[in-house]
Amino acid sequence: MNVDRLIKRYFSDTDRQPMIEVFDHDTIYGTYRDIVALLNSYPDVEVSVLQALSYCFYEVLDNVLTHSERKCGTAIMRYVPEANKIQILVADDGIGVADSLRTNPQYADISETDAVRHCIDDGVTDGKGMGFGLYSTSRLIKNVGITLEIHSGSSKLLYDGVNIRMEDALKWQGTIVYFELYSNKEIDPNDVVDNRTDCESQFNEEFCGEDELDNLW
Repeated sequence: MNVDRLIKRYFSDTDRQPMIEVFDHDTIYGTYRDIVALLNSYPDVEVSVLQALSYCFYEVLDNVLTHSERKCGTAIMRYVPEANKIQILVADDGIGVADSLRTNPQYADISETDAVRHCIDDGVTDGKGMGFGLYSTSRLIKNVGITLEIHSGSSKLLYDGVNIRMEDALKWQGTIVYFELYSNKEIDPNDVVDNRTDCESQFNEEFCGEDELDNLW
């Protein structure tokens, strides 16, 4: 995977260096925890954003190992405090969104463009998952996002929380999921996940000690 290409394309607008981790089945949890814990260490990052982000981020990481037919992926994160912005990218060099969905007979004839366009819809899956991870990520963007980009093959989806735009793109072998969030806006994290799970409590139990939990109240 050409990580330098990803850095140049998505993270070259400031001198702040991103955090880069390669993950596989053995290290996915460590990658997830390292990145979320680092964000949680910044006192000016709104905790409700992290409560929702942590759920969506793990789902996007897991998508790589579940759907790409590759054993590892790359996660990149950068926090830009002067812009109140969190940037997250997860990429793989696997089979891509369309070929993954085509393993489900329901989507056997789906085009690449339609596959990328509808991968953020609720319940769209190759059958190996629930089709909820990218859907919840799109809801995160709707609540507190700047942009969501999903690039697979030669198709790219761009979503600003209101409008979806499809573009042709230079071919990427695999899938890139990139999103930017405002870090300073208070949201309802469980609304992001459509109240199907309690991501607020999950985050608090994982990343907040007793003193920090007291401070939340």
